[in-house]
Amino acid sequence: MPGENLSRDEARERAALLSVDGYEVSLDLRSAVGDGNGEPRTFRSVTTLRFRCNEPGASSFADLIAPSVTAVSLNGKDLDPSEVFDGARIALEDLAAENELVVDAQCAYSRTGEGLHRFVDPEDGEVYLYTQYEPADSRRVFANFEQPDLKAPFRFEVRAPEGWTVWSNGAGEQADGVWKFAETKPISTYITCVVAGPYHYVTDTYSRTFADGTTLEIPLGAMCRKGLAPHFDADDVFLITKQGLDFFHEHFDYPYPFGKYDQAFVPEYNLGAMENPGLVTFREEYIFRGKVTQASYEARANVILHEMAHMWFGDLVTMAWWDDLWLKESFADFMGTFGNVGATRFKDAWITFANRRKAWAYRADQLPSTHPITADIRDLQDAKLNFDGITYAKGASVLKQLVAYVGQDAFLEGARRYFKRHAYGNTRLGDLLSVLGETSGRDMTAWSRSWLETAGVNALTPQVLLADSRVAELAVVQEAPETHPDLRPHRIAVGLYRLTEGGALQRYARVETDVDGPRTVVTELAGAEAPDLVLVNDDDLTYCKTRFDAGSLATLQEHLGDLTDPLARALCWSALWNMTRDALLPARDFIGLVLRFAGRESDIGVLQMLHAWAHSALERYAAPAWRETGGALLAEGALRVLRAAGPGSEHQLAWARFFASTASAEPDLALLRELLDGTTSVEGLEVDQELRWAFLEPLAAHGAADERLLAAELARDDTASGKRHQVRCLAARPSAEVKARAWAQVVESDTLSNALVEATIAGFDQPSQRELTAPYAQKYFDAIERVWEERSIQIGMDVVSGLFPALQDRPETLAATDAWLAAHQDAAPALRRLVLEARDDLARALRGQECDAEAAGR
Repeated sequence: MPGENLSRDEARERAALLSVDGYEVSLDLRSAVGDGNGEPRTFRSVTTLRFRCNEPGASSFADLIAPSVTAVSLNGKDLDPSEVFDGARIALEDLAAENELVVDAQCAYSRTGEGLHRFVDPEDGEVYLYTQYEPADSRRVFANFEQPDLKAPFRFEVRAPEGWTVWSNGAGEQADGVWKFAETKPISTYITCVVAGPYHYVTDTYSRTFADGTTLEIPLGAMCRKGLAPHFDADDVFLITKQGLDFFHEHFDYPYPFGKYDQAFVPEYNLGAMENPGLVTFREEYIFRGKVTQASYEARANVILHEMAHMWFGDLVTMAWWDDLWLKESFADFMGTFGNVGATRFKDAWITFANRRKAWAYRADQLPSTHPITADIRDLQDAKLNFDGITYAKGASVLKQLVAYVGQDAFLEGARRYFKRHAYGNTRLGDLLSVLGETSGRDMTAWSRSWLETAGVNALTPQVLLADSRVAELAVVQEAPETHPDLRPHRIAVGLYRLTEGGALQRYARVETDVDGPRTVVTELAGAEAPDLVLVNDDDLTYCKTRFDAGSLATLQEHLGDLTDPLARALCWSALWNMTRDALLPARDFIGLVLRFAGRESDIGVLQMLHAWAHSALERYAAPAWRETGGALLAEGALRVLRAAGPGSEHQLAWARFFASTASAEPDLALLRELLDGTTSVEGLEVDQELRWAFLEPLAAHGAADERLLAAELARDDTASGKRHQVRCLAARPSAEVKARAWAQVVESDTLSNALVEATIAGFDQPSQRELTAPYAQKYFDAIERVWEERSIQIGMDVVSGLFPALQDRPETLAATDAWLAAHQDAAPALRRLVLEARDDLARALRGQECDAEAAGR
């Protein structure tokens, strides 16, 4: 047997052979609270699986990852578990036309966030359980056919400790100590779900009357750990939920099909959220323990709407295999922002999308692992890694372009037909293209070939010829990288901006046009007054890297903060950041722009993105000889704007966090200590618990917060969140002994939970400690293949990506990476992909440093 992986070919063979009629799954979770003799390892799982085989006498297999199997019965015949179960699969021989498989197993509780995760709250000792399966971890909880195109109805029943509540996809009732749940509609295995424990639970109801007079009522629920209940703003969660349900009912013309709508905010979650129908799970960090900016609330609303869109795109209609993952994730990513703008208070969400989500896509699309939106997914390891910036953010960007191409009405009508035609079924690319072709009258085949079936990002640059202070000709030049040379058709808006007498930089002309091929002349702008700035993707209609002509770049370097339109400003910031990453703009120049103009940025989400980019520019792309100077300039500038910011404002909070993250000089560290102990203050700045930890991390990293101080802070915040913060700060301390201990805990041991692995890795690699962590570069290459083989894929990904010696940014590290890749041609493709991506980031950083060093001589 090939172990835990499953290939696309195997899945296709099994789908051609089998049809599933239903599952009955019985879980006994009473062991979860333990018996005082150490942590419980396993729980009992009994699955009854009824399915048909269209070739009687054929063989197949069921999926199950479990420490042991007690009994297996196929069509009433007992099978020897030692003969048919290999730890990942159950061999099924001589199948009948109609079959019943019963599997009684001992499955394992998880500490990695995969399967059935068990969490013990350090605050009160309470135990909480939840499941997380995507793409293929339901087989860690019950026996099944683990692939998205073998849908079936599910019935769950759960025995749980006394005093617990249990939730699943369907509505549940407790009787005689057993929780029994209503049968689901036909759904895929990876979106089944169980949540159990003493959760704090709040309820509400959504009601809508349709045009035909029928009324739909949906019971709503929201839950979190008891320790987070004082911070849980369930009213706002329900508000966004109701607004989203109204919005999607209005546009999709297909009533929400899964009964109730619970939303569980759970601890130690690997993802942002998961679209289990009727029981959506979220990472509990979306419950805010301290003051946050509106950008955090907008992000949470976007995730709520993203998961809600999945109820139609993904749950009702599901891709046949992970090649077409975009059929759910790209749509949900687009719909999250589309719904945020259309239904909630976050009317500027497209600005966040242009600035934040697209930055993720642009990075992913320039990696050697970039792939078409419709990807080639050979197996489950490929699938796990394709939950990436291409599938989500580029796919959503392309759908935004598609809406501009076919029109919003045609796009939404295509979605409505898609739901009705394929409800509870599985689809491929052609199924969606056919309905969009019907509703738009456009040739979707050519559009798909250009946008869905090719990789890489194009760059668009304006060419401006002037005569007598007017535009003689304005053309848009399109370029593509050598590795992905396809030029695409773009529907863009070209905006012309000029400085007013009052000093504002405002648009005075705009033309929408189609760009195709290497050079397109925009005839409509001939004769326009000479611009100070040309923005070739104004309003962010297409997916591209925007470049500037020399005059426009000079204008931005002096007047970026004078741009009055916040979306145009965000697009210019994004373009300048891409130029920095591409070694076309020195990192010190980008940092200079942040220092000059970020203090005038009105959009809080853009501001926080600029802070993150400024850090990256300094740590990755600035010449090493200038880093200390650049860091001092950032800290000085951050403190200056912090002191000038409106007391109590969200901008003040953002600058306080940025100042803390840039602090390294003794006076700055002393100020952080004084803010912590209350001997000084900044008017209006509340140093709450979350901000205290933000101040403590740089103190720890620079040796100004020792183990005793961090222990005292944990005593003050003795919670799960506090423990994660403390672990990160402990690993951040500048000590060889500390680094050795952190490395051993993550690489040599598997005792830490996924959340504490993440926290330890985050603390380990500090930009100010390059010399201290240098010995771990070779240790990394010696360890990663073993880690990948021995640990779960999630932990493997965390270690391989998180501990890559990116801060050892020297040609020697690049050579060591190349040597590992050359010597490990046969390593797991998913592992090689992670190393290749890290290698590309390192090579890009070195090019950026070279560009920045050259700027020093100007």
